[in-house]
Amino acid sequence: MRTIALVAGAVFKESVRDRVPYSMVAFAVLLIGASYLISQLTAGQDMKIIKDLGLAAISWFGLLIAIFIGIGLVSKEVERRSVFALLAKPLGRGQFVLGKYAGLAMTLVVNLSVMTAAFYLVLLYMDVVTPAGIKAAWPAPALDPRLALAVAMTIAELLLVTAVALFFSTFSSPLLSALFTFGLWVAGHFNADLRNFEAVLDVTPLVLFARTLYYVLPNLAPFNIRAEVVHGVAVPASQVVLTLAYAAVYIAILLAGAVAVFRRRDFK
Repeated sequence: MRTIALVAGAVFKESVRDRVPYSMVAFAVLLIGASYLISQLTAGQDMKIIKDLGLAAISWFGLLIAIFIGIGLVSKEVERRSVFALLAKPLGRGQFVLGKYAGLAMTLVVNLSVMTAAFYLVLLYMDVVTPAGIKAAWPAPALDPRLALAVAMTIAELLLVTAVALFFSTFSSPLLSALFTFGLWVAGHFNADLRNFEAVLDVTPLVLFARTLYYVLPNLAPFNIRAEVVHGVAVPASQVVLTLAYAAVYIAILLAGAVAVFRRRDFK
C-alpha cells in the first residue's frame, strides 16, 4: 500500500506541474463566471442558467482533464523508456498501475474542487445581491445542498472514465486511447437506447448484440442528475447509492483488467 501511495504522490506532483489541466480549470472557472452574465439576458431564469452552465462546465472540463492525463499515464512511461527503471525497483506492475490511477484520481478531485469552489462563489454572490421577492420564485435555493450531490455524482462518473482511459493506455497509443475513451463516454450516456433496440429493429442477432453491449458498456446516464438538481426535483437516495456502487464495481473491474494486461505486456 505504501508503494502505491508513493507512485500516486509522484503522479500527482507531475500533474500539478503540467500547465494544460490548469488551463482547463481556468477556462472552466471563467465559463462559470460568464454564466452569471449570460443569465442576465433571461429574466426569471437566471439561477437555473447559472446552475446548469456551472455544473455542465465542471462535467465537461473534468472529462477533458480525465482523458488528457489518463491516456498518457502508462504510454508516456513506455515511450520515454522510464518504465524499465521504475519496474527495476521493488515495484510490482500491479502497484504501478494502481498508483497511477490513484494519482490521477487525486489530481482530478483537486481540479474539480477548484471549479466547484468558483461555482459556489458565483452562487453565493447571486444569493446576496438578489432581492428576496425574486429568490422566492426560484425552484431551489442558490446554495442548494443537492448541488454538492450533483458534483459528487460527476466526480464518480469521471473516476470511472479515468479507469477506462487507464485501461486503454496499458495497450494502446495515446490517440487511440483518447478516441476509445471518449467514444465509450458518449455511448455510456445513450446506453439505455441499446436496451430498447428491439423496438426499433426486430432482427434477433442485432437485438442480442445490442443487449450484450448494454450490459458490457458503462451506463453513465444515472450519474447525470443535473436536470433534477437545477429544477429542484428530489433525487432518490436509492438511485444515488446504487449508482455509486455500480461505479465502484465497474472501476474495480477495469483496474483489474488494466493490471492483467500490463502484467502480460512485453516492453522489449
